Amino acid sequence: MYTIIDGRKVSAEIKQEIGAEVKELIRKGKKVPHLAAVLVGNDGSSVTYVNNKVKDCAEVGFKSTLLRYDDNITEAFLLERIAALNADSDVDGFIVQLPLPGHISENKVIESIDPAKDADGFHPENIGRMMIGLPGYLPATPYGIIELIKRYGIQTTGKNCAVIGRSNIVGRPVSILMSQKGMDATVTLLHSKTRNIKDIVREADIIIAAIGSPGFVTADMVREGAVVIDVGTTRVPAPGTKSGFRLAGDVDFENVAPKCSFITPVPGGVGPMTRVSLLRNTLMAVRLS
Repeated sequence: MYTIIDGRKVSAEIKQEIGAEVKELIRKGKKVPHLAAVLVGNDGSSVTYVNNKVKDCAEVGFKSTLLRYDDNITEAFLLERIAALNADSDVDGFIVQLPLPGHISENKVIESIDPAKDADGFHPENIGRMMIGLPGYLPATPYGIIELIKRYGIQTTGKNCAVIGRSNIVGRPVSILMSQKGMDATVTLLHSKTRNIKDIVREADIIIAAIGSPGFVTADMVREGAVVIDVGTTRVPAPGTKSGFRLAGDVDFENVAPKCSFITPVPGGVGPMTRVSLLRNTLMAVRLS
């Protein structure tokens, strides 16, 4: 029988821990942590994500700010807003929600964020610190994945780990974190040009699927007793539901789950852990300041 890795439950536990630390900060007369978010346009997934982030802040006692702009703003205007957030001493951490409209360079925006306020952990300086094992802000989703694995006591030392997807946001950084001392997994990073993906994944003890292709990981790709972490959150049509869509993961959960020892659901697995990681990075910024 498989165990569901419950991201909602773990994130609630972490939020309680963060909330207790915030109360202690306030008791000592220190400032309330402040997390801001910049949202450009009206992408449904992004709107839902940042709205949930605002709720998370309220739950743990953070101050939060949401700056919303139309998708026709210029790149120069957005960079000015980021510079203002960098200079605002009351803001401890902030994110610029991705994806951005095509006329705005995501890399230029990420590089313009002060690394000390980089709640998403995407700035090249923070990625570099992660690469060589120095303290810093970790990319939020990989940070959440590692925390889930640790809190469920899943053994990683010497295990074969297949990471499917090589994005700078999830695939590449989580492959690095899984291979570092303390996790000690042997990692294979797979992508759209990898040959014999099914054969490689079938040999893995731990599968982390972050490719954005609903149902990509099927039962014939998974060995008995594998641990499966599903990062996918693709909106697919669901006639008859209130929203008209549902979230689909990268794993065929119904058929894969019976073969697993541990598996994350979608929704309710990795997603809540991504948001709580933003809070953890912001709290770290407060500690460092």
